[in-house]
Amino acid sequence: MMTDRLLPLGEAADGAWIAERTVRATLMAAARGVRGVAPERPRFRLAEGRAPDSDAGGSPGGAAPDPSGGEAPGSPGGDAPLPVPPGGLPPAPLRITLDFAAVAGRPLRELADRLRTALLETAEGSLGLSVAEVDLRVTDLLDAPPEFAAPTEPPGGTSPPAPDDPAALAALAVPGVAALTDAFGGPVTRTAAGVRVEVAVTSGHRPLDVARALRTAVTAAAPGATTVTVVVSDVR
Repeated sequence: MMTDRLLPLGEAADGAWIAERTVRATLMAAARGVRGVAPERPRFRLAEGRAPDSDAGGSPGGAAPDPSGGEAPGSPGGDAPLPVPPGGLPPAPLRITLDFAAVAGRPLRELADRLRTALLETAEGSLGLSVAEVDLRVTDLLDAPPEFAAPTEPPGGTSPPAPDDPAALAALAVPGVAALTDAFGGPVTRTAAGVRVEVAVTSGHRPLDVARALRTAVTAAAPGATTVTVVVSDVR
């Protein structure tokens, strides 16, 4: 099972999270596409002054799982916040921090603007993250354009056989779902707080849009579930 964190997708009402390593790899690829910069690994935290609802579970550093290994349920009532999965940051806008080296002789402000645009377009447009800030820092000046080694991000979870569960079957029928996965738990986890489904998303599909469609499908297929949340472990 992965010990990676989960970052919130969309808004609190979307009930979706994505593996931090997957976001990091996607943003690194976008940053490396900006000519004249050599980015380091991006870092993520909740934006200051954007604290989530105190009942949503977790803390700014991450959500603490309950002793049973499931989500901590929200407060009762129709407007109760959706449960945060173990290892997940509570839903709130993120701050992305990235250090980078720049090729000498090129306008630093222009490079930084292009890099920030690439990160924002990828994080919000391609993935569905809510981003409040992108903090960039130049750490070095280079004499020549950088050469990048192949990515070394760890692989995603396995694709276990689909369990005989209506939630799993409904999830697999959603366009953009590549497979059920077990990187952060079982492909379908049922707790007192509801149902959590873990999937890999097909490359080219926006994870937030897939997660929204998946929640709708699983809610219809598993009417006994009090809540449905989604974890995206990988983009394939």
